Amino acid sequence: MNSFWKQIIIRTTLRNKKSRANSPKAPSNYALAKGFRELRLTIKGHIIDTILITIGIFSAAFGLKGFLLANNFIDGGATGISLLLSVLTSIPLYILIICVNIPFIVLAYNILGKIFAIKTVLAIGGLALCLAMVNFPEVTNDSLLIAIFGGFFLGAGIGLAVRGGAVIDGTEVLAIYLSRKVGATIGDIIILINVVIFSAAVYFLSVEIALYSMITYLSASKTLSFIIEGIEEYIGVTIISSHSEDIRQMILNSMGRGVTIYNGRRGIGQIGEAKEIDIVYTVVTRLELNKLNIEIVKIDPNAFVVMSSIKDTKGGMIKKRPLQY
Repeated sequence: MNSFWKQIIIRTTLRNKKSRANSPKAPSNYALAKGFRELRLTIKGHIIDTILITIGIFSAAFGLKGFLLANNFIDGGATGISLLLSVLTSIPLYILIICVNIPFIVLAYNILGKIFAIKTVLAIGGLALCLAMVNFPEVTNDSLLIAIFGGFFLGAGIGLAVRGGAVIDGTEVLAIYLSRKVGATIGDIIILINVVIFSAAVYFLSVEIALYSMITYLSASKTLSFIIEGIEEYIGVTIISSHSEDIRQMILNSMGRGVTIYNGRRGIGQIGEAKEIDIVYTVVTRLELNKLNIEIVKIDPNAFVVMSSIKDTKGGMIKKRPLQY
C-alpha cells in the first residue's frame, strides 16, 4: 500500500510540474504597463468621442428646431431631404431623420466598417430623440438670420459628430459609394445631390425659401469645413520611431493602409550623434487621422510625427474618405 501511494504522489508531482512548464509565463511589468496605457487611451478616446457626438447632436437639433423647421427652410443632404419631406407630409422630423438615413447606415456598414456604422446609428438615434424630447426656443423671425445661424448650428453639429467618429447626415457616405462606381469626385456628387434637393424646394415650396435654404447650406458647409478642417483632405504622415516595425504592422493590419519605409539617420544627443532608423510614411484621410494618432501613441508615446496636407492621391491603398475609428 505504501508503494502504491508513493507512485500516486510521484505521478501527481510530475504532472503538476509538466503543467507549470507548459503554462504561459506571467506578463512582464512592461507588458502590463503597455496594456494599461492602451486601455486608458482607448477609454479616453471613447469618452472624447461621446462628448463630441453629444454636443454635435444638441447643436444640430438646435439649428433644426430653433431656426429651420419653424420657417420651412431646408438644408442639403439627407437632412435637407428630411426637412423637405417634413414640410410636405407633416410627418415628424425625428421619424424622417431615421428613415431617410437607414440606407446610408447600411452603406456605411459595408464601406466604412462596423464601428463607424454603430456610432452613426447611435448619433442619428440621439438626434432623433433630441428632436422629439427637447424643446428649443425660436430665436428670431428674421429670414436671413434664420438661414445663416440655422446653417451654422447644423453644420457645427455635423462637424462635431464627424470629429467624434460618426455622421448625422448620410449624404457623405452615399457620395463615397457613388464616387467609386461612377468615377466622379465626392464634391461633384454632393453638389449634384443638392441641386436636385434645392430644385425640389423651388417646385414644392417657393423660390424665396429655396434661395434662403441655399444660404443655409452654404453656412452649414463652411462651418463644417471649419470644424473638421476639410473633410476630403488627405494627410501625409511621416513617423520617426524606434518601434517603426510595430507601427508599420499597425498601419497595414489595423488601419488597412499602405506604407512606405525608407532609411534615414536620426540625430540624437547633445552632439547630434547620427543613428540609422527606418522612417514610416503613409497617407490617410483627415477622418482617419485621430485613430492613427491614438494607435501611434499606444505603440510609442515619444514618436516624432510630421503631418502635411495633400490635395489628392491616386492608386495605392487609399480609400475615399473612410472613417474606421
